[in-house]
Amino acid sequence: MFSKVLVANRGEIAVRVIRACRDLGVATVAVYSDLDRDSLHVRLADEAYALGGQTAAESYLNTEVILEILTRSGADALHPGYGFFSENADFARAVTEMGVAFVGPRPDAIDIMGDKLSARAAAEAVDVQGVPGNADPVTDSSQVTAFASAHGWPIAIKAAFGGGGRGMKVVTADDDIDAAIAGARREAENYFGRGELYLERYLSGPRHVEVQVLADTHGNCVHLGTRDCSAQRRHQKLIEEAPAPGIDPAVIAAMGDAAVTVAKGCDYVNAGTVEFLYEDGEFFYLEMNTRLQVEHPVTELVTGVDLVEAQLRIAAGEPLWFTQDDVEITGHAIEVRINAEDPAEGMFLPAPGTITKLSAPGGFGTRFDTGYESGDEISQFYDNLVGKLVCWGHDRPTAIGRTVRALHELTVEGIATTIPADIAIIEHEDFAAIAHTTKWVEDTLDLTGVSSNAAESSDDDGNTRVRRDVPVEVDGRRFSVSVWVPESASAGPSAAPRRRTSTSSSGGAGNGKISVPMQGTVVKLSVAVGDTVAVGDTVLVLEAMKMENNIAADIDGTVTEVRVAVGDSVGGGDIVIVIEA
Repeated sequence: MFSKVLVANRGEIAVRVIRACRDLGVATVAVYSDLDRDSLHVRLADEAYALGGQTAAESYLNTEVILEILTRSGADALHPGYGFFSENADFARAVTEMGVAFVGPRPDAIDIMGDKLSARAAAEAVDVQGVPGNADPVTDSSQVTAFASAHGWPIAIKAAFGGGGRGMKVVTADDDIDAAIAGARREAENYFGRGELYLERYLSGPRHVEVQVLADTHGNCVHLGTRDCSAQRRHQKLIEEAPAPGIDPAVIAAMGDAAVTVAKGCDYVNAGTVEFLYEDGEFFYLEMNTRLQVEHPVTELVTGVDLVEAQLRIAAGEPLWFTQDDVEITGHAIEVRINAEDPAEGMFLPAPGTITKLSAPGGFGTRFDTGYESGDEISQFYDNLVGKLVCWGHDRPTAIGRTVRALHELTVEGIATTIPADIAIIEHEDFAAIAHTTKWVEDTLDLTGVSSNAAESSDDDGNTRVRRDVPVEVDGRRFSVSVWVPESASAGPSAAPRRRTSTSSSGGAGNGKISVPMQGTVVKLSVAVGDTVAVGDTVLVLEAMKMENNIAADIDGTVTEVRVAVGDSVGGGDIVIVIEA
């Protein structure tokens, strides 16, 4: 086993890896940006080194500085977590060339599977078929329309070196395809450092099912069952569960066999996830993620296998200590991602800020993985995952009930979170009946009236009012009551910060003063002074927490002022464009 592991990541996954290392008696090294100087992963590590900078590009994606720290620290292994450098073959190669173990697959396997085009070819080479797609890199809209002529609409434009829904745009014949290509490329470059795109047929109502695999350097490869990740918005997962429910056991077994076949076909080593789309009894290979997944805890709870421990042991050259016949799936587990977003009746607006209070639920079969504590800040520059609530039950209904109970116990104050939407999903009859698909949250789920407790409103005089949940007693019985009070009256330490739910004006609906609802960076201006716009037209694209958000006009009229430029950083409530009727 290693003596010291550098964790080249931040937040929840850095904390998860550090704790696994400490369980094994392995020392840990943390790295941190200027904004993360006092973060939980830094506080838990044995050593910590400054990367400098604020954005991911300036810090956690700074290859030169990380490799320098790797040398200075004397670490004999590096764990990349997920995101950042976890699927970067060049980085993995640079680490191994230094004589340091990369806790992940071999660079050649990352090369094959990190490029979704070569990954499709590799799967097809071992007779595992994917969704109809086009291996030619996408450069203009004519390729999209030609592909649609052969396969039908809608079409998914996807980042070849991406994953997790980043750098993906779904288009129909009526959409601005050139704008979608530009947006997908921009997201891919910002998040993965590569802008190559490809095309896939977008299935009408699939479920997203994935298989966890482990492979060692001794030729052993096993799968640890399935996960269902169909509850998504913006092609990013909200809720995951293991095993995937309601699928014929023969199909589940075939998925597992296919996943192992794909892994062996590219000489895979370490932990990986093979993803499929499932519809009408059939499954199609989607991609392979050459890293640990965010949703790995649900697999751990139903198999009893610590996946981070397994990663470390495999990277140290140890053989797997169990075979496929030893793998037993027990009970059911559900993971809920708690994100710093206001559900805002389905808009899911990023909501960075300071967590004034964080209190995790407890109880049997209940786990909460997080990289934050009370007083920590969720920055606009990084992913908005606050934590992961994971609950186990002896069957699916029990796991659902336990998850609902734990969600109501979980307290996150000071920022808006997705908890209200999570509850709406988990308690919905479609979720219980396994009637949901990857499009269900956005196309079917009614989130009318569902927003975060950190939302705000205004009274008739325009004074900002914030929602407060307060306990009251009536005849000796305690109730929790939601009230809207002037912001000035809620200025105590537990007051919720200002958090706007509108995507347009901060000064009341229809005044033409277009503001942004959250901190972020302007990545695209869609209008100029003198342009005529209508209500709902996109005037600006804002990136916050690695997501692009369209800011729309709130009146018909002419643009008279554009107060920002591409690349500018803005704060929540800042007026960026003025329109006159």
